Amino acid sequence: MKLGQFDFRAIETGTFRLDGGAMFGVVPKVLWSKTNPADENNRISMAMRALYVEGGGRRLVVDSGSGTNFGEKMTRNYQIETQGLRAALERANVDPDSITDAVATHLHFDHAGGFCYRAVGGEIRISLPRANHHIQRRQWETALNPTEKDRASFFPEYLLPIDKAGLLRLADGVVEVFPGVTLIPTDGHTFGHQVVLVSTAGGSLLYCGDLIPLASHVNLPYIMAYDHFPLKTLEEKRQMLGRAADEGWILFFEHDPDIAAARVARTDSDGYRITDIVEIG
Repeated sequence: MKLGQFDFRAIETGTFRLDGGAMFGVVPKVLWSKTNPADENNRISMAMRALYVEGGGRRLVVDSGSGTNFGEKMTRNYQIETQGLRAALERANVDPDSITDAVATHLHFDHAGGFCYRAVGGEIRISLPRANHHIQRRQWETALNPTEKDRASFFPEYLLPIDKAGLLRLADGVVEVFPGVTLIPTDGHTFGHQVVLVSTAGGSLLYCGDLIPLASHVNLPYIMAYDHFPLKTLEEKRQMLGRAADEGWILFFEHDPDIAAARVARTDSDGYRITDIVEIG
Protein backbone atom coordinates (compact mmCIF):
# COMPACT_ATOMS: atom_id res chain seq x y z
CA MET A 1 0.00 0.00 0.00
CA LYS A 2 1.23 3.47 -0.86
CA LEU A 3 0.33 6.49 1.26
CA GLY A 4 1.94 9.79 0.41
CA GLN A 5 5.69 9.31 0.07
CA PHE A 6 5.73 5.96 1.85
CA ASP A 7 5.17 2.35 0.84
CA PHE A 8 3.78 0.04 3.54
CA ARG A 9 3.77 -3.72 3.92
CA ALA A 10 2.36 -5.86 6.71
CA ILE A 11 5.00 -8.39 7.77
CA GLU A 12 3.45 -11.52 9.29
CA THR A 13 6.17 -12.79 11.62
CA GLY A 14 4.07 -15.55 13.21
CA THR A 15 1.20 -16.40 15.52
CA PHE A 16 0.65 -17.33 19.15
CA ARG A 17 -2.14 -17.65 21.73
CA LEU A 18 -2.88 -15.79 24.95
CA ASP A 19 -5.54 -16.10 27.62
CA GLY A 20 -8.69 -14.36 26.41
CA GLY A 21 -9.67 -13.13 29.86
CA ALA A 22 -6.30 -11.44 30.30
CA MET A 23 -6.62 -9.80 26.88
CA PHE A 24 -9.96 -8.19 27.76
CA GLY A 25 -9.70 -7.47 31.49
CA VAL A 26 -13.08 -6.78 33.11
CA VAL A 27 -15.09 -7.39 29.92
CA PRO A 28 -17.16 -10.61 30.30
CA LYS A 29 -16.28 -13.57 28.10
CA VAL A 30 -19.83 -13.66 26.72
CA LEU A 31 -18.99 -10.35 25.01
CA TRP A 32 -15.37 -10.70 23.87
CA SER A 33 -15.80 -14.28 22.67
CA LYS A 34 -18.18 -13.05 19.95
CA THR A 35 -15.24 -11.48 18.11
CA ASN A 36 -12.34 -13.50 19.54
CA PRO A 37 -13.40 -17.10 20.23
CA ALA A 38 -11.30 -19.05 22.72
CA ASP A 39 -9.99 -22.60 22.59
CA GLU A 40 -10.51 -25.23 25.28
CA ASN A 41 -7.79 -23.55 27.39
CA ASN A 42 -9.41 -20.10 27.08
CA ARG A 43 -6.69 -18.90 24.72
CA ILE A 44 -7.40 -16.72 21.71
CA SER A 45 -5.55 -16.53 18.41
CA MET A 46 -3.06 -13.66 18.08
CA ALA A 47 -0.95 -12.42 15.19
CA MET A 48 2.55 -11.00 15.53
CA ARG A 49 2.41 -8.46 12.73
CA ALA A 50 5.31 -6.11 12.05
CA LEU A 51 5.17 -3.15 9.68
CA TYR A 52 7.61 -2.27 6.91
CA VAL A 53 7.75 1.37 5.81
CA GLU A 54 9.90 2.60 2.91
CA GLY A 55 10.37 6.16 1.70
CA GLY A 56 12.65 9.18 1.75
CA GLY A 57 15.72 6.97 1.53
CA ARG A 58 14.81 5.10 4.75
CA ARG A 59 13.58 1.58 5.41
CA LEU A 60 11.83 1.07 8.72
CA VAL A 61 10.54 -2.01 10.56
CA VAL A 62 8.20 -1.60 13.53
CA ASP A 63 8.31 -4.49 16.04
CA SER A 64 9.72 -7.94 15.41
CA GLY A 65 7.44 -10.66 16.73
CA SER A 66 8.71 -13.18 19.25
CA GLY A 67 11.57 -14.62 17.27
CA THR A 68 12.70 -18.23 17.57
CA ASN A 69 14.64 -17.91 20.80
CA PHE A 70 12.37 -19.54 23.35
CA GLY A 71 12.34 -23.03 24.77
CA GLU A 72 9.95 -25.91 24.23
CA LYS A 73 7.81 -25.17 27.29
CA MET A 74 7.22 -21.51 26.42
CA THR A 75 6.63 -22.34 22.76
CA ARG A 76 4.09 -24.98 23.76
CA ASN A 77 2.28 -22.87 26.36
CA TYR A 78 1.86 -19.92 24.00
CA GLN A 79 1.61 -22.08 20.87
CA ILE A 80 4.21 -19.87 19.21
CA GLU A 81 4.63 -20.45 15.49
CA THR A 82 7.32 -18.37 13.79
CA GLN A 83 10.41 -18.60 11.62
CA GLY A 84 11.74 -15.27 12.83
CA LEU A 85 11.92 -11.70 11.61
CA ARG A 86 14.57 -12.17 8.94
CA ALA A 87 12.64 -15.01 7.31
CA ALA A 88 9.40 -13.00 7.43
CA LEU A 89 11.04 -10.03 5.72
CA GLU A 90 12.63 -12.24 3.09
CA ARG A 91 9.22 -13.80 2.33
CA ALA A 92 8.01 -10.24 1.66
CA ASN A 93 11.00 -9.65 -0.66
CA VAL A 94 12.66 -7.26 1.79
CA ASP A 95 16.37 -7.63 2.51
CA PRO A 96 16.83 -7.53 6.33
CA ASP A 97 20.33 -6.13 5.88
CA SER A 98 18.91 -3.11 4.02
CA ILE A 99 16.79 -1.88 6.96
CA THR A 100 17.96 1.51 8.21
CA ASP A 101 15.68 1.92 11.24
CA ALA A 102 13.77 -0.30 13.65
CA VAL A 103 11.25 0.68 16.29
CA ALA A 104 10.10 -1.39 19.25
CA THR A 105 6.74 -0.25 20.60
CA HIS A 106 7.96 -1.93 23.79
CA LEU A 107 10.21 -4.82 24.74
CA HIS A 108 7.83 -7.63 25.72
CA PHE A 109 8.91 -10.85 24.02
CA ASP A 110 6.06 -10.94 21.47
CA HIS A 111 7.02 -7.46 20.22
CA ALA A 112 10.81 -7.35 20.46
CA GLY A 113 12.01 -10.93 20.97
CA GLY A 114 12.84 -11.24 17.30
CA PHE A 115 15.23 -8.30 17.03
CA CYS A 116 18.00 -10.73 17.97
CA TYR A 117 18.30 -14.46 17.39
CA ARG A 118 20.53 -17.33 18.39
CA ALA A 119 22.54 -18.66 15.46
CA VAL A 120 23.35 -22.31 14.83
CA GLY A 121 26.66 -21.96 16.65
CA GLY A 122 24.95 -20.55 19.73
CA GLU A 123 25.99 -16.90 19.39
CA ILE A 124 23.31 -14.20 19.54
CA ARG A 125 23.07 -12.09 16.40
CA ILE A 126 21.10 -8.97 15.50
CA SER A 127 18.31 -9.56 12.98
CA LEU A 128 18.63 -6.09 11.43
CA PRO A 129 22.39 -5.52 11.72
CA ARG A 130 22.47 -2.12 9.99
CA ALA A 131 19.41 -0.58 11.63
CA ASN A 132 19.28 2.01 14.37
CA HIS A 133 16.84 0.66 16.98
CA HIS A 134 14.56 3.34 18.47
CA ILE A 135 13.18 2.60 21.95
CA GLN A 136 11.85 4.83 24.69
CA ARG A 137 14.44 5.24 27.45
CA ARG A 138 11.85 4.43 30.16
CA GLN A 139 11.01 1.18 28.43
CA TRP A 140 14.67 0.18 28.07
CA GLU A 141 15.19 0.81 31.78
CA THR A 142 12.00 -1.11 32.60
CA ALA A 143 13.13 -4.11 30.55
CA LEU A 144 16.47 -4.26 32.36
CA ASN A 145 14.84 -3.76 35.78
CA PRO A 146 11.34 -5.27 35.45
CA THR A 147 8.68 -5.57 38.13
CA GLU A 148 7.20 -8.86 39.27
CA LYS A 149 4.13 -8.11 37.15
CA ASP A 150 5.88 -8.41 33.79
CA ARG A 151 9.31 -9.89 34.53
CA ALA A 152 8.44 -13.01 32.53
CA SER A 153 7.78 -10.88 29.43
CA PHE A 154 11.31 -9.46 29.10
CA PHE A 155 14.41 -11.30 27.85
CA PRO A 156 17.35 -8.86 28.16
CA GLU A 157 19.82 -11.32 26.63
CA TYR A 158 18.08 -10.75 23.29
CA LEU A 159 18.16 -6.96 23.69
CA LEU A 160 21.61 -6.13 25.06
CA PRO A 161 23.48 -7.05 21.84
CA ILE A 162 21.74 -4.09 20.16
CA ASP A 163 23.29 -1.71 22.69
CA LYS A 164 26.67 -3.45 22.49
CA ALA A 165 26.69 -3.02 18.70
CA GLY A 166 26.05 0.73 19.01
CA LEU A 167 22.63 0.46 17.36
CA LEU A 168 20.49 1.56 20.32
CA ARG A 169 18.80 4.97 20.06
CA LEU A 170 16.93 5.91 23.24
CA ALA A 171 14.03 8.34 22.92
CA ASP A 172 12.77 10.66 25.62
CA GLY A 173 9.14 11.43 24.86
CA VAL A 174 7.76 12.39 21.46
CA VAL A 175 10.48 12.02 18.81
CA GLU A 176 10.47 12.31 15.02
CA VAL A 177 12.69 9.44 13.86
CA PHE A 178 12.82 10.89 10.35
CA PRO A 179 10.45 13.22 8.48
CA GLY A 180 6.93 11.84 8.68
CA VAL A 181 7.58 9.15 11.32
CA THR A 182 6.90 10.10 14.95
CA LEU A 183 7.14 8.10 18.18
CA ILE A 184 4.44 8.90 20.76
CA PRO A 185 4.70 7.47 24.29
CA THR A 186 1.59 5.78 25.70
CA ASP A 187 2.42 4.50 29.17
CA GLY A 188 -0.78 2.69 30.20
CA HIS A 189 0.42 -0.75 29.12
CA THR A 190 3.98 -0.46 30.42
CA PHE A 191 6.33 2.47 31.10
CA GLY A 192 7.76 3.70 27.82
CA HIS A 193 5.37 1.92 25.49
CA GLN A 194 5.09 3.93 22.28
CA VAL A 195 2.89 4.05 19.20
CA VAL A 196 4.21 5.06 15.78
CA LEU A 197 2.44 7.70 13.70
CA VAL A 198 3.35 7.93 10.02
CA SER A 199 2.05 11.22 8.62
CA THR A 200 1.86 12.08 4.93
CA ALA A 201 0.04 14.54 2.68
CA GLY A 202 -2.07 11.58 1.56
CA GLY A 203 -3.13 10.53 5.05
CA SER A 204 -1.76 9.00 8.25
CA LEU A 205 -1.26 5.53 9.69
CA LEU A 206 -0.93 4.69 13.39
CA TYR A 207 0.86 1.52 14.47
CA CYS A 208 -1.07 0.83 17.67
CA GLY A 209 1.13 -1.74 19.40
CA ASP A 210 -0.49 -2.86 22.65
CA LEU A 211 -2.50 0.34 23.07
CA ILE A 212 -5.08 -1.17 20.68
CA PRO A 213 -3.77 -4.70 20.05
CA LEU A 214 -6.89 -6.21 18.43
CA ALA A 215 -9.54 -4.65 16.22
CA SER A 216 -12.10 -5.38 18.95
CA HIS A 217 -10.10 -3.14 21.31
CA VAL A 218 -11.44 -0.06 19.55
CA ASN A 219 -14.21 -0.50 22.13
CA LEU A 220 -13.02 1.83 24.90
CA PRO A 221 -13.68 -0.51 27.89
CA TYR A 222 -11.78 -3.38 26.22
CA ILE A 223 -8.47 -3.05 28.09
CA MET A 224 -5.97 -5.80 28.86
CA ALA A 225 -5.39 -7.08 32.37
CA TYR A 226 -1.71 -6.96 31.43
CA ASP A 227 -1.78 -3.15 31.46
CA HIS A 228 -0.05 -1.51 34.42
CA PHE A 229 -2.33 1.53 34.41
CA PRO A 230 -5.68 0.67 32.79
CA LEU A 231 -7.26 4.07 33.43
CA LYS A 232 -4.32 5.72 31.67
CA THR A 233 -4.79 3.28 28.80
CA LEU A 234 -8.43 4.32 28.64
CA GLU A 235 -7.54 7.99 28.34
CA GLU A 236 -4.79 7.30 25.80
CA LYS A 237 -7.19 5.24 23.70
CA ARG A 238 -9.79 7.98 23.85
CA GLN A 239 -7.28 10.56 22.61
CA MET A 240 -5.83 8.44 19.81
CA LEU A 241 -9.16 7.08 18.60
CA GLY A 242 -10.60 10.59 18.61
CA ARG A 243 -7.82 11.84 16.36
CA ALA A 244 -8.05 8.74 14.18
CA ALA A 245 -11.80 9.22 13.66
CA ASP A 246 -11.60 12.97 13.08
CA GLU A 247 -8.54 12.91 10.80
CA GLY A 248 -9.21 9.66 8.94
CA TRP A 249 -6.15 7.79 10.20
CA ILE A 250 -5.57 4.15 9.33
CA LEU A 251 -5.10 2.06 12.48
CA PHE A 252 -2.64 -0.84 12.19
CA PHE A 253 -3.40 -3.76 14.54
CA GLU A 254 -0.39 -5.82 15.54
CA HIS A 255 -2.19 -8.76 17.14
CA ASP A 256 -5.50 -9.14 15.33
CA PRO A 257 -5.50 -12.49 13.48
CA ASP A 258 -7.85 -11.30 10.73
CA ILE A 259 -7.77 -7.51 10.44
CA ALA A 260 -4.42 -5.84 9.81
CA ALA A 261 -5.70 -2.29 9.47
CA ALA A 262 -8.91 -0.27 9.49
CA ARG A 263 -10.42 3.18 9.88
CA VAL A 264 -12.78 4.11 12.70
CA ALA A 265 -15.66 6.50 13.32
CA ARG A 266 -17.36 7.89 16.39
CA THR A 267 -20.61 6.28 17.62
CA ASP A 268 -23.68 7.94 19.11
CA SER A 269 -22.68 6.59 22.53
CA ASP A 270 -19.31 8.39 22.62
CA GLY A 271 -17.47 5.28 21.55
CA TYR A 272 -15.80 4.13 18.35
CA ARG A 273 -16.42 1.51 15.69
CA ILE A 274 -14.58 0.20 12.68
CA THR A 275 -15.94 1.63 9.45
CA ASP A 276 -13.80 -0.03 6.79
CA ILE A 277 -10.98 -2.53 6.62
CA VAL A 278 -7.83 -1.40 4.81
CA GLU A 279 -5.66 -3.78 2.80
CA ILE A 280 -2.00 -3.07 3.59
CA GLY A 281 -0.43 -5.75 1.38
